[in-house]
Amino acid sequence: MTKIDRRAMIAGTGAALLLPRSALAQGKADAFSWAMVIARAQRLTRAPFAVAPFVPGADKIGYDASNEARFRDERTIWNDFRDDTGIRLFPLSNTVQQPVEIALVEKGRATPLRYDPQMFDAPPGNAVRRLGPGAGFSGFRIMNAARDGDWLSFLGATYFRAPAEKQFGLSARAVAINTSIAGKEEFPRFTHFWLERTGRSSVTIYALMDSASLTGAFRFASTLTAQGVRQDVDAVLFARKAIAELGLMPMTSMFWYDQADRAKRTDWRPEIHDSDMLSIASADGTAHCRPLVNPSAPRVDVFAERDPKGFGLLQRDRNFDHYQDDGVFYERRPSLWATSRKPMGAGQVRLYAFPTDSEYTDNVAAYWTPAAPTRAGARIEASYRLDWSSARTPASTGLATVENIWTGQSGEAGVERFLVDFAGVPAQARPDIWVDLAGGTLVKKAGYPVLHQKDMFRMVLDIRRDRGKPTDIRAQLRSGNRPFSEYVHYPLGA
Repeated sequence: MTKIDRRAMIAGTGAALLLPRSALAQGKADAFSWAMVIARAQRLTRAPFAVAPFVPGADKIGYDASNEARFRDERTIWNDFRDDTGIRLFPLSNTVQQPVEIALVEKGRATPLRYDPQMFDAPPGNAVRRLGPGAGFSGFRIMNAARDGDWLSFLGATYFRAPAEKQFGLSARAVAINTSIAGKEEFPRFTHFWLERTGRSSVTIYALMDSASLTGAFRFASTLTAQGVRQDVDAVLFARKAIAELGLMPMTSMFWYDQADRAKRTDWRPEIHDSDMLSIASADGTAHCRPLVNPSAPRVDVFAERDPKGFGLLQRDRNFDHYQDDGVFYERRPSLWATSRKPMGAGQVRLYAFPTDSEYTDNVAAYWTPAAPTRAGARIEASYRLDWSSARTPASTGLATVENIWTGQSGEAGVERFLVDFAGVPAQARPDIWVDLAGGTLVKKAGYPVLHQKDMFRMVLDIRRDRGKPTDIRAQLRSGNRPFSEYVHYPLGA
């Protein structure tokens, strides 16, 4: 996975970037439908892929210039509704130099938006001011009724994201192509958006995607709810050529360090991460938990599944004291849960991570890879739901959940200690500890309720790794042969 400059991405979605319908200077309306977007995506595959031109001057618009160029409040699209559907637009920048075409849909007709430099209020000398009248936009965001925050934004390539508790964190993508294959990753981009207001708190976004290997039509029925942002996504993809690794429902995040990996901590804050675990809900009711790590080398973890109930990257630790960040509030970052709306068949949930030494690089990706190979000419359809929220356990299973991970020395030479705190274990319960190791030896294990902590049970494993190589741990609390907890996967020493 190529490094993404989070500082630039956050500048775009966090900048206070508002057009009443009567003030739009637009082209003529054309007939529009979802079927039309699909047909257009299919037609793209019949022509050679062409890289969209870069707009002159966009490369001069850096972080500060992007942050200073504000979309004028009075020009918010659908501003006269005074609800959660106000649209603000992003200018081009050095991170997004290729414009996207944006149109508004009403009663089956699409009216394109035209770029107007006067949409943006920027100080003298700002490079956004020097963009020509035909420069175009880099993306958009949807504002809440109070206009003091956005609840969904699309900006750059096929990235989009939504907040929890007004804090942005991880991002989603339309697709992931060859993400874990060194030097082969491909970044498709949305070339066209069509926006349709479908309710007081809902907007449907239609998007056309293009890349060297794949074209696609996407429909995002997006709604702001009391629990967070919900998106029902339909995708129809057309492969220009064979793809070694196709990732569906992909999400990408940042993990620098937590309490289990103090060696990588160079910052004063105790923990820094947007997400702290991959969670998978299997079809048979099993819940898998893979706490994230910042590996010393790129790493891929593969979880074979058939028709899983869902998966996601979670920010389960929501305690301010664990982060002490009073500026960007990592404990408020959203979790993202993906649920297929039709059977997925056989495939794998893949987790890819590479090393990072800062909070400005997204170094973690999770996605579904179908077992069937993606051949040239293939048509792939996907329908799924994305839930952005502050939920700690989006897939409620009734099982005990992982609360904390700890690592350290055991006191015996060459033996490391691995601890897991499980929440939701009644004080009188005495579950069995099941452990399986790859690449190491279990020296001893123990488990007990944690005193003065309600319904918390601590599992302690002493492990000797083979010649310092990582040990892949699989562990679970069980009652007889029945699962009592989430299934924990952890790469000790990765």
